Amino acid sequence: MAKLVIVESPAKAKTIAKYLGSGYQVKASMGHLRDLPKKKLGVDIEGGFIPQYTPIEDKDKIIKELKEAADNSEFVYLATDPDREGEAISWHLKELLNLDDKNTKRITFNEITAKGVKSGIEAPRAIDDKLVDSQQTRRVLDRIVGYKLSPFLWRKIRPGLSAGRVQSVVTRLIVDREREIRDFKPKEYWTIKAELSASGSTFPASFHGDLKGKIELKDKEAADRILAAVTGSAFTVGTIKEQEKKRSPAPPFITSTLQQEASRKLNMASKRTMAVAQELYEGVELKEQGLTGLITYMRTDSTRLSDESLTAAHEYIKERFGEKFAPAKSRVYKTKSGAQDAHEAIRPTDPALTPDSVKKSLTPDQFKLYKLIWSRFVACQMADAIYDTVSADIISAGYVFKANGRTLKFAGFTAVYEESRDEDKNEEDGALPRMSEGMELKAGKIEPEQHFTQPPARYTEASLIHEMEEKGIGRPSTYAPIISTVLGREYVKKEQKSLKPTALGEAVTDLMCDKFNDIVDVKFTAKMEDELDSIVAGKTDYKKMLGEFYENFSGELSQAEKDLEKKRIKVVEESDVLCDLCGRKMVIKQGPFGKFLACPGYPECKSTKPITEDTGVSCPLCGARVVKKKSKSGYSYYGCEKNPTCKFMTWDKPTTKTCPNCGKAVFKRYTKEEKKNVCLNPECGWEEELKKKK
Repeated sequence: MAKLVIVESPAKAKTIAKYLGSGYQVKASMGHLRDLPKKKLGVDIEGGFIPQYTPIEDKDKIIKELKEAADNSEFVYLATDPDREGEAISWHLKELLNLDDKNTKRITFNEITAKGVKSGIEAPRAIDDKLVDSQQTRRVLDRIVGYKLSPFLWRKIRPGLSAGRVQSVVTRLIVDREREIRDFKPKEYWTIKAELSASGSTFPASFHGDLKGKIELKDKEAADRILAAVTGSAFTVGTIKEQEKKRSPAPPFITSTLQQEASRKLNMASKRTMAVAQELYEGVELKEQGLTGLITYMRTDSTRLSDESLTAAHEYIKERFGEKFAPAKSRVYKTKSGAQDAHEAIRPTDPALTPDSVKKSLTPDQFKLYKLIWSRFVACQMADAIYDTVSADIISAGYVFKANGRTLKFAGFTAVYEESRDEDKNEEDGALPRMSEGMELKAGKIEPEQHFTQPPARYTEASLIHEMEEKGIGRPSTYAPIISTVLGREYVKKEQKSLKPTALGEAVTDLMCDKFNDIVDVKFTAKMEDELDSIVAGKTDYKKMLGEFYENFSGELSQAEKDLEKKRIKVVEESDVLCDLCGRKMVIKQGPFGKFLACPGYPECKSTKPITEDTGVSCPLCGARVVKKKSKSGYSYYGCEKNPTCKFMTWDKPTTKTCPNCGKAVFKRYTKEEKKNVCLNPECGWEEELKKKK
């Protein structure tokens, strides 16, 4: 009889089967097989918060197949992902399939390579009940909040709303930031920049102050006084400071930093980042090696690296870049306090598998993300970058201007990778000409410039994940789903890269802050995460934790019901579209067929409009804008903004291409019958068959 190994996904199963060979059967559970029921609370609160699990709909066939495979196997290995959720899935499998303790063990793979699979299969263990308790506690907490609070929101704000424990506090962060921006009062300040030259080279110098210290220029009058004093006066070099500065590489990726950097460098959403990383972890078909796991497990908060990986990196760096680029001693990075440190940092399983060598086997997104992970790992074990820096004080009429320059002396790790940041780039890059103290400089333009202090920036996915990590909200595996949830619930919307709360998000947050302050309190949410960690450590009883939470929460819910009896909160979301009849700004309303625009003057003014989205394409009939609309059935179509005057309408999607015959917009027709680009100008009729995807 063969031994059975159960994992979550078919891709992972296929890769592991390759390494285990004959004697093993590897099957996929396709994720969770049972969960709390959809249509009821599913938690026995009075009986001690006992969850009542049921098989997930449409999973009967998989359950039956796994049960048969387990009954016909001499031993079962539960090899789900090596995190708390993976531990819980293994526990559910054991319970659901009625597996015997004697013939069932838990194994984990930090990397899905020949070595990683062998190490995992050689280290079987029992299921960690503490990890399962922690994950179940999180699930029960979220179910209680969602199941009890969502109906309250339906009654008080709008039907169909839902509330989440961690999502609510994240929405609050975004709402609070938006209100900071609205309340921000800019302050005026001025700068003065002088264009100076020496030895035939021109460079900028910025006003700093006088010989006593820094001076802030708060208005035009202050700037004009300085400008009048230095115009026509000599500019003389004062103190020159030359230094050699070293810059060290960033640590290898953990989940949060991978998501942040993928957002900044690749413009990749956190949900997409984790999906692609999962593919790289589970295994990709390489032309010469077959199925190969390219990275280690991607849900981690540890910067720890194995000795083998450090040796491999050191050897690769020496061979590829030379001895100077490989420090004599491997770099060890300190993991942040409070981190679980269950797994290594995210790294390539084999540094010799360079991004370019595997590019042809990867999708574009897989290649981009693998290159990011590979480069960061290799760079983190390389020598410091070395810069020659120069700082000069330049004196004119008793005032001090400062000039800074920086040139790269030794590339070090920057030959492979540089971390990106949300802030502006360093303005010191670039060399200053050779100067000596007392040297007189030639002055060119001296220009004052008015500025105003700026409000804090809206969160991006990258900066929000950083904030969540800093404040202890959620854990590595939850960052991406949390952001997806607040966007999906329309509490938050994305404008380019920025996250902005909707009117609905603000209304829900205000209600939560007023009636359920603990749930949207950052410190309280972080404390809950610490308590979940404490359950894993065996220091906290999960039933006691749930009992204390529920007692407080149920009291708040009862009081909120009393306070808002027969009251309803109105959410008004204003648009920039003006009513054709009365000129007022129209508001967004929800109808049985979705959202639409309505005049706020109802019932005096009953004007309504569909919500449209500009496609950037001109109508082939009249030249007006083509806008995207939604039918009553919820399907997208495209029509002229001048409808009903212009009758143009199509299901074909506008493209940025123009017709080679008449120059009008090209539309993409993609149906079962037809796959082509078409010109919808009735006087043209140009068409182009689309090539089938391989």
